[in-house]
Amino acid sequence: MRIDSSMQEAVVSELAAPFIPAEAVPAAVQRPSHELRAMWRNTRMVVLCVLSAALYAAVLIPFKVLPLIPGVTEVRPGNAIPVVCSFLFGPAAAWGSAIGNMIGDFFGGVGPGDIFGFFANLVYGYIPYKLWTIITPGDQGPTNFSAGTIAKYTACCLAASILCADLVGWGDNMLSLRPFWILGNVIIFNNMVASIVLAPLILVAVYPRVRAGQLLYRDVMPELRERAKPVRITGAIMLLVGETGAWLAGNLLSTGHWHPHFLPAMLVASPYDKAIAIIVSPFILLAFAGTMLL
Repeated sequence: MRIDSSMQEAVVSELAAPFIPAEAVPAAVQRPSHELRAMWRNTRMVVLCVLSAALYAAVLIPFKVLPLIPGVTEVRPGNAIPVVCSFLFGPAAAWGSAIGNMIGDFFGGVGPGDIFGFFANLVYGYIPYKLWTIITPGDQGPTNFSAGTIAKYTACCLAASILCADLVGWGDNMLSLRPFWILGNVIIFNNMVASIVLAPLILVAVYPRVRAGQLLYRDVMPELRERAKPVRITGAIMLLVGETGAWLAGNLLSTGHWHPHFLPAMLVASPYDKAIAIIVSPFILLAFAGTMLL
């Protein structure tokens, strides 16, 4: 087959074209992508993800010797790390939280429920900064301890903690490993203690320095573009309705205080795994879909 000179020149010019990293491409040229995927094209965000995972695992592992529920959860002051890193590193903290928790699980016993723990910690590191950007103006940081800021910060951490607990409790109950009401409440308590007591102290010390060094996720990932505000508000409503519904239904079903009459008796018998799967799963899907729209 004969190739004319114009085709040869086109091929040579294409091969000789310089490689341009994704973070150097203007946002208008890039194909729209969710930030949890897009961050993997940004080298510095990947480094921050590794840093977040290493910090989380390093604090989790020493406390594996102080279990609250053997093989499931323990005293976890390390739960402050995903919240801190969320406000600092955004989507990198979400993946770092999931990966760091998975590393920690290898030191406390690995089981089939750990897959739910992976996604639970992903949203635990993702939701705080996403909700914060919806309910606070501009680029306001979380270290201004006014009454309004404290209330907003607590709401963000509570929303993240509830969905984290829902996912683990839902997964373990469906696998007939442990009832929802144990994990669905212990994990919220564990997360909130670390978020309210430890995380603010770390943020006060670290956030201003990271901001001054232009290492916040907005600086490191300038190509990040938020969705339209109405879409994000809709996502927040879906998240709150879904996670609250899952928590209420999961607790009532797993404790035997609710026996849905529209289900056959065989589906609402202990250990309630079938009832949890049928009734709680739609709420979980709604909350997770809302999270992805934030």
